[in-house]
Amino acid sequence: MKINIYYGGRGIVDDPSLYVINRMTDVLKELNVEVQRFNLFDQKSAITALPGTLKDADGIILSSTVEWYGIGGYLMEFLDACWLYGDKDKIGRMYMMPVIMSTTYGEREGVTSLETAWEILGGLPCDGVCGYIADTSLFDSNQDYIRLIEKKAENFYRTISQKIPALPASNQVVKQKVSLTKSVDLTPQESEQLSKYVSDDRYVQTQKADIQELSSLFRDKLKNDERTSTSEDYLDTFKKHYRPDNKVQGTYAITVTDRPGMKTMLLAIRDSLVTQVIASETSDIDVALSMTKDSLDEIVTGRMTFQRAFMAGNMKMKGDFKLLRGLDQIFVFG
Repeated sequence: MKINIYYGGRGIVDDPSLYVINRMTDVLKELNVEVQRFNLFDQKSAITALPGTLKDADGIILSSTVEWYGIGGYLMEFLDACWLYGDKDKIGRMYMMPVIMSTTYGEREGVTSLETAWEILGGLPCDGVCGYIADTSLFDSNQDYIRLIEKKAENFYRTISQKIPALPASNQVVKQKVSLTKSVDLTPQESEQLSKYVSDDRYVQTQKADIQELSSLFRDKLKNDERTSTSEDYLDTFKKHYRPDNKVQGTYAITVTDRPGMKTMLLAIRDSLVTQVIASETSDIDVALSMTKDSLDEIVTGRMTFQRAFMAGNMKMKGDFKLLRGLDQIFVFG
């Protein structure tokens, strides 16, 4: 029989959880159980690969100490890795004992959290050990505590050796019905390699620098686009594509709504085309058009007509609709 211990505390000398799992380790070894302990704080860059160590274990002990609030991030990261990368069939046959000690408050909540998580993973949680121990010297002065710990270890051994079944838990049913998370098909080696990249500060800094460089390039490109797309540029485009028609005469004002810095463009069509940039619309305008820059670009590149832009709701108009239709006759784009 083999039992793995995953310790998620900080590893300080007076950690009561360390005292408990060390005592339980002694008891299990006396029962000829192979015990292997993983200190998560030493392997924080390879936690995503640790679910692979469950394959040759018959049971596990999850342990941590509540020093402020909650069981800490290392154990939760390990459970996340089990959810993403773990062998669910193996976990479904594996017993788990929670060992949560507290120097402040919250040991029972910690045990409940581990039991719930293990049930959702499909595993079999066992009766664990929890308690408030402010000073580890309390163990030495109270032999009843030590006997209780030893008894818990023996019961865990019997549970695994006899493969005592457990009644179904509602957490498992909820998982089957609503779980949408897909397992990531990565080998432990790939997971470990990925975690090394994430924990490598130089690699992360290089990636950040590359992202900033790309952002700067795109930002400069956007600024260049904004500088070139001025009202005068659009008016030059209208002049190049103007086709005179005596039936179409009027004064048109075009306003770009999402570019506050662009002034209104005035197209005065009588016997010829006269263009002008004005500060705002005036009273002698026959047709007033307003649209976004993207919609105007669609028109001047020939992908959209004035009339279609109006019918699609991409352009607003005030004035004579007949004059609007005339714009597609005198300005031929594309």
